[in-house]
Amino acid sequence: MRSKTQNYMSTTINLKLILICLAFLFLLFLIQRSNYQSPVPISTSSSNNSSTNDDCPQEEQSQKSTTDCPPIEIPTTVTPPLTCNKISPSLAEAMVHYATSNVTPQQTKKEVSVSLRVLQRKSPCNFLVFGLGLDSLMWTALNHGGRTVFLEEDKSWIDRVTKQLPSLESYYVAYSNTKVTEADELMEVGKREDCKAVLDPRESRCELALKGFPSEVYDIDWDMIMVDGPTGYHDGAPGRMTAIYTAGLMARNREEGETDVFVHNIDRVVEDKFSKAFLCEGYLIEQEGRIGHFTIPSHRARSGRPSCP
Repeated sequence: MRSKTQNYMSTTINLKLILICLAFLFLLFLIQRSNYQSPVPISTSSSNNSSTNDDCPQEEQSQKSTTDCPPIEIPTTVTPPLTCNKISPSLAEAMVHYATSNVTPQQTKKEVSVSLRVLQRKSPCNFLVFGLGLDSLMWTALNHGGRTVFLEEDKSWIDRVTKQLPSLESYYVAYSNTKVTEADELMEVGKREDCKAVLDPRESRCELALKGFPSEVYDIDWDMIMVDGPTGYHDGAPGRMTAIYTAGLMARNREEGETDVFVHNIDRVVEDKFSKAFLCEGYLIEQEGRIGHFTIPSHRARSGRPSCP
């Protein structure tokens, strides 16, 4: 029994030694093979490359060692082709228009910047503007890809502007017979229950609601509304009382989300009082110079929301 155990142990030790030797020889073989098949270095000289290709053709390279012929250059990077993007037609038109005329927009740079910051965040969007002015092409260009619509009270002015700038989308609007001198009376009208109801202006019983717009103006949820018309700087002018009220009603009546409403000439008494009453002082985000910025949320999305916060 003891003799068999010794023989078995001796045989096991011999097998282990044989396996270790075989493993060592196999490892040595792999090392030598990898050294023999080392990769050809990449050349960085394109001028030397062209000459080696002529002196050492590809079919001859297979018959010579790598030391007889210089290495072939392998490109490591690919330069993408340059792309050329055109500027938008509206921007090109605006640049040419303002560069070749003495036109000065009605708003200062700081006032324009108030609306511009919102446009940079929301555009392309739906932008409704009460009034067609010297800065209308600018607003259209800044809202490239969106829809910018202008509502104007003066037919002759529309013809004059659109003849020069046919890309502008403008519609004639009659502001009934309201006048700046009637502002106090209209303010009292706006306090009635009929004027607090949130619905389509076409269905409103409030005398302040404007109903003469093209139907598509009422069907669109406007992301931005700017009240810069109608005329309001003298007593016999229509004033902006109904425009401000209607802008607030359209903002509240949208399906969801919020509308940024801007009122120009808010430094005037009528614009200031009607903006605070119907756009709400609690919704006032910023005032810069003569421009006021209000953000009005949808009242349809949340029933029971008070007219002003």
